[in-house]
Amino acid sequence: MSLPPPSPARVRAPLLLLVFVGGCLLVGGLAGLATMAGVKTWYPTIAKPSWTPPDAVFGPVWTALYLAMGFAAWRVWRRGPSPRVARALTLFGVQLGLNAAWSPIFFALHRPGIALAVIVALDVAIAVTVRAFGRVDRVGALVLVPYLAWCLFATALNAAIVRLGA
Repeated sequence: MSLPPPSPARVRAPLLLLVFVGGCLLVGGLAGLATMAGVKTWYPTIAKPSWTPPDAVFGPVWTALYLAMGFAAWRVWRRGPSPRVARALTLFGVQLGLNAAWSPIFFALHRPGIALAVIVALDVAIAVTVRAFGRVDRVGALVLVPYLAWCLFATALNAAIVRLGA
């Protein structure tokens, strides 16, 4: 006895997981390209607090976070069309846009003060997104918690850099 062919929705779900994850990685990659020069030339010259992580930590952490973000958004999308899903994914898009804006403002434009305002808005947007995701998919919301924690740490680091005079 043969199994019936998988439904189109079942086939699309893994492909859309790749789209969600790939989209998040693309945003991170483009932001990275836009900031590469500042990361190598400007950032090493500014005063930073003693608790600044080594530069080698940032790439792997952000890669893992973008993977998690894509997975979380995909889980919410899988819940099907509804106003809650639409709102959650809209909020996700807003926070992703703020995420994409922060790096060029900080590293390419060398404007840590403006970047601080953007990352505070990003923190709020992530928290609101986590809450909205939690109303749709608890696992999706929990997967975003490390991202929120890292961004709160990055906010403290950005604020310390501003305080130190960059």
